[in-house]
Amino acid sequence: MALNTQPNLARADDFYEALIDMHRNLDDGQSQAANAKLILLLANHIGDHDTLAAAMQLARQGAAPQISAQA
Repeated sequence: MALNTQPNLARADDFYEALIDMHRNLDDGQSQAANAKLILLLANHIGDHDTLAAAMQLARQGAAPQISAQA
């Protein structure tokens, strides 16, 4: 299964609202735990290692600081 990076949410606004609501009244640790659980649930649903690896690689791009070579 190839990673789909094109917009694919039928109800994107509803999803975003539900995602925000999921975090309501949680402290930072609880919010991070909820995110981790959601990631693992969705990863299990996807099930394909190559697709998950591609998603992880894409998600990490820009998340880690860029190291520039100094001359």
